Order: sequence, then structure tokens, then C-alpha cells
Amino acid sequence: MHIHILGICGTFMAGIAAIAKAAGHRVTGADRNVYPPMSTQLAALGIEVVQGYDSSQLEPRPDVVVIGNVMSRGVPVVEAVLDRGLAYASGPEWLARTVLADRWVLAVAGTHGKTTTSSMLAWILEHAGLAPGFLIGGVPDNFDVSARLGASPFFVIEADEYDTAFFDKRAKFVHYRPRTLVLNNLEFDHADIYPDLASIQRQFHHLVRMVPGSGRIIVNGADPNLDATLAMGCWTPCERFARPGGAQWSARPLGGDDFARFEVLERGSALATVEWSQFGAHNVDNALAAIAAARHAGVPVPVAAAALREFRGIKRRMELRGEIGGVRVYDDFAHHPTAIATTIDGLRRRNGAARIVAVLEPRSNTMKMGVHRDTLAASLAGADEVWLFAPADLGWDAAGALAALGARVHVGTNVDALARDIVPGLRPGDQVLIMSNGGFGGLHDKVLAGLAARFGGGTR
Repeated sequence: MHIHILGICGTFMAGIAAIAKAAGHRVTGADRNVYPPMSTQLAALGIEVVQGYDSSQLEPRPDVVVIGNVMSRGVPVVEAVLDRGLAYASGPEWLARTVLADRWVLAVAGTHGKTTTSSMLAWILEHAGLAPGFLIGGVPDNFDVSARLGASPFFVIEADEYDTAFFDKRAKFVHYRPRTLVLNNLEFDHADIYPDLASIQRQFHHLVRMVPGSGRIIVNGADPNLDATLAMGCWTPCERFARPGGAQWSARPLGGDDFARFEVLERGSALATVEWSQFGAHNVDNALAAIAAARHAGVPVPVAAAALREFRGIKRRMELRGEIGGVRVYDDFAHHPTAIATTIDGLRRRNGAARIVAVLEPRSNTMKMGVHRDTLAASLAGADEVWLFAPADLGWDAAGALAALGARVHVGTNVDALARDIVPGLRPGDQVLIMSNGGFGGLHDKVLAGLAARFGGGTR
């Protein structure tokens, strides 16, 4: 079968392409912006990708067109699909119908931590010899790919609440029909799609309705928004996790408070110890959820803990991009105030009194709309110095939003100038945390280049 994918260079749609190729289909695709790393991954798979959305790409006629949610009416190729009566489907619909229908789906949903928890869960199943399939919104270092068809009944998927396609405004995750469901947390986000928290809770309720009674829901027991969602109706046994205790699953730190080593407890009894390269309280929450979900799939807790000792993290999640002159530069995907705060807290727990220089690009649609401007200063308060990128089209007063942080705040309107201004004030021991859900104009490399010019030597 010939499958043509529109919006193929997005992480999710590139994952669909990889899975379709592994399933034996001929796969082609198109995107407006074709660039690495996804373009490189697709080329390595032998998938032909064209630039742009001209209708000529539909010749020869594909058997089905898989349409990403970046597409909208009025785009020439979309209009041609409709006018010619071609078979089409959304990415989640195609995946559910052709791959997930006969699989044990383990879905990870929530506002924060989906990519990390999904990656941990997939790695635990892999380490246990279960050879799972997966589709994750990032690239786990243990696999070096974001998606895999897999060779077992198990399939791990990052279950996103963003809308499915221009013709299907339901959340993506309602297509997946999981047997094991993780609910990490729930906050207001995606203001371009949802008017309020209640509308997001309604979508999560639809997801909960699909989990069979013989399944399992792993839920953050410290999140009142999830409690309220489950109160709307739940027909599946739940297991709750809460790091401080008081839930079925909890954790006890061993040694320092950075959670580089901790015990996993079930109903207060220690079952295993995790000693790993990750850090931060938020990652312990993610680990507890992954351990509980894996146990439902038959993986004993000590086996899961052993897997996490070898877990190497995910690209763009507190990824160390380089160290020059004693200055470390990290890349992180954080773009919501809660994620920003927990990421800074994790770095603080690991590095103690070392200076944290936080650099933020408010790039998400919700952030650009100014929805989080009143809570942004508090989320950045744990940093010693803050740099905010505020392009001319931001639409709200960035300096005013961060005024409470005083003289430690700097606002820049140009990425090149931002890099030039940041570097002179850095000193050995500093931790530079660059946060964006996009490429940030290559700021990471620009800062590292500036450090190399200042201190000499290369990146390590």
C-alpha cells in the first residue's frame, strides 16, 4: 500500500512514517519545512519527502493520505485530496486502525512528563525482553529513534490531548483505546484549542471511558484536577502514585535530595532501589508511573528498577549540549510554567549553590497568547539570572511580566544578540538552562561558540 503523509516532519507524523515503513508499506510525504533531525531520519529509512504542499505530489495517486494536524483547509494538497475523493485519515486514526487494534496499548497522558514517562516505560519493557512497539514525542537515548513497530503485543504511546486534524477536533488520545493508562497530571494548556480547564478535563474523561474494566489506570494521587476528572466517571481499577507518600506507590530519597538514588515503595514497603543518571523530583514521579504501568504488563518492580539504572534520558530533556570553560549548557523542552519551575528545581537539587542562568523562549501558542504571563515570574524565581527572548510579535509586555524578579532579568529581541549578551557574564561553574519547545534559532550552539571563543578549546 502507498501511504502519503502530509506534515511528515513533525515528530508524531515522522513516527507514523517509520512504523508504516516497518509494516511493509511504501511511504512518501511532504512538509513545508524539511530539515534535520526528522528529515535525516526519514532519509535513512528511504522515505521520499517533498518540500511544500502542491497538489502535484498526489501523482501517482496514493492508496491513502495521512493528514497531520498542521494541515488546514485552503492548502492546495488538502483541497485536491477532498476534490478528488481520495481516501484519507488522521495520523491517530490510521495508527489505531492498522497498528493498535490488536495490541496491548500502554498510553501516557498528562500536561507534563509524557515523553519522559513513555520513554522510561518503553525502556523498562525492552529491558525485560518484551520488545515493545512505541511512538514517543521525543528521541529516547536508549533507542535513538522516536518510533518502532515492535515485535510483541505491547505498544507504548505518548497520548497527546492536542486536537487530531482539521476534520476531527477530538483529542488525539481518544483514538488509542489503552489497556494501561497513565495520567501524570492535568493543567490548563493549549489555549489555542481549549477555552478552559474544564474542556480539557472533558477530553480526559472521554479517554478514561475507553479503558476496559480489566485494564488499569495509573494516576497521580497528588493532582486534584485528575481527581475531579475521575469523579466524572471511572470504570477501571486505579493505582495512585505520589512521591511524598500517602498513595499506593511512593518514593523515599536515599542520600541527597536530588533523587539520584531512591527507594520504590508500595503501600510503604520498599520493593527496589533505583540509582540512575537522572535527577529531580519530577523525574521520580515519572519513574513511579512507569514502574506501576510496567508492573501491570507483567514486569516485576525489581526488574523495572534495574532498567531505570540504565535509562539514559531523552534528547531535549535536560540534555547537556556541551561544557566549555566550566560552563555547562543544557537544552530542555520546558515551555509551561510548571515544567519550567520543576526543571529549574531539578537542576538546583543536582548542583546546589551553582549559578543557574535560565534562558526562555515563550514559543508555544499558549505562551505567545500571554495565558501564562502572570505565573511566569514565579516559575523562573529559582534561577539566579533570567534571559527572556521577546520578539516583536510576542504580543505582551515581557519585561513587565518578569518585573518581580528585579535586576536579574534581561529581555532580548534577537537571538544572535541574545547569545552575544549572555556569554560575557558567564563564569566557571555556571549552569545555562536554555528552554524552548522549538529550535530557539540555534541559540545553544551560538552560546557554545561564544564560550569557545572566550575560554578557548572545544565542546565536551
